[in-house]
Amino acid sequence: MQTTDTSLRNLVIYSVYVRCHTPEGTFRALEADLDRIKALGTDVVWLMPIHPIGKEGKKGSLGCPYSISDYRAVNPEYGTLEDFRHLVDEIHSRGMKCIIDVVYNHTSHDSVLLAQHPEYFWRKPDGRLGNRFGDWTDVYDLDYSNRDLWDYQAETLMYWAGIVDGFRCDVASCVPPRFWTYARERVAEVNPSCFWLAETVHSAMVSEVRKQGLDIWTDNEIYQAFDAEYQYDIWQKFLDYFTGEGTLKEYLDALNDQNRIYPRNYIKMRFVENHDTERFADICPDEEKRSNWLDFMFYQQGPMLIYAGQEFSCTHRPSLFEQEVFDRTGRNISADIARLAAEKKTLPHDAVFEARPLEDNRVEAVYTSHGKVCASREFAL
Repeated sequence: MQTTDTSLRNLVIYSVYVRCHTPEGTFRALEADLDRIKALGTDVVWLMPIHPIGKEGKKGSLGCPYSISDYRAVNPEYGTLEDFRHLVDEIHSRGMKCIIDVVYNHTSHDSVLLAQHPEYFWRKPDGRLGNRFGDWTDVYDLDYSNRDLWDYQAETLMYWAGIVDGFRCDVASCVPPRFWTYARERVAEVNPSCFWLAETVHSAMVSEVRKQGLDIWTDNEIYQAFDAEYQYDIWQKFLDYFTGEGTLKEYLDALNDQNRIYPRNYIKMRFVENHDTERFADICPDEEKRSNWLDFMFYQQGPMLIYAGQEFSCTHRPSLFEQEVFDRTGRNISADIARLAAEKKTLPHDAVFEARPLEDNRVEAVYTSHGKVCASREFAL
């Protein structure tokens, strides 16, 4: 996005699944943990979907938060709208921002939108409702060829933008960039400083979906409307290093390639885990190596994501479909995260970042501005 401020590269984002964050699983209960979350160095609290969950065809006993039945309401299991507003106020009072999940590719089978506007939904060649991607059997896809849908969705975002500070947009690559650009323009009428984070998808998924003759958009196309994107374009290279199927150099080459294929002010959100991946403590059981890699990821250019439980070295990823409160008895690395978060805020956000492989799996990470090195560190990975 041409107008994106590169200082967003130095943010620390903390991801919360309200259902699994506390035994109560409510907005009010989450408030009691905000001071601890802030102490990690958190700038932005990202709340996974806060809306009511569909019951028809639901997965598990509680359903998936990404199968939304009403975009304009809050999940009553979490509390009331007043409770939600109070939570956001408490986040703001601690100097943090709040962003919420936007799930605009699909709705639940029993959604308000389907009941009111069946014409807004994608249909199979035989006219039946369905979904185009993966095993998402609990949702029906939306059809953005209907321009009336654009207004409904944008107006919904304008409402929430009057409460929160931005949006993390689920599988944003599956929704037309032209819609996202339109929505961003409308939201700017309410909140011109709104932060837009896109969950872009793996490159392999783009190729596979296009082979099927379906629409899906690349990271470069999505940058037309968003401030920041996921780093799924190089995620497989990261995983391959830990499984032995790839080398450190291959990962670093992919990382450095981002400088030449994306806009000058591109922003990639860095992470070692999120709610859709395995826990990093499971991917990398060696504590020293895990610590070194976390250090390196914080040092990279782009906001850093901490998925709730990562600070306690959790190895179990909570189910999306049940209530599994994350374990807080593991190795506590909160002090390390806070230290790295503080360092991240000092990094030159407008410089060019490059990671150079050295011998013995060591890496020199360098920030260069106007031909001069302005920050440099070496990591043993």
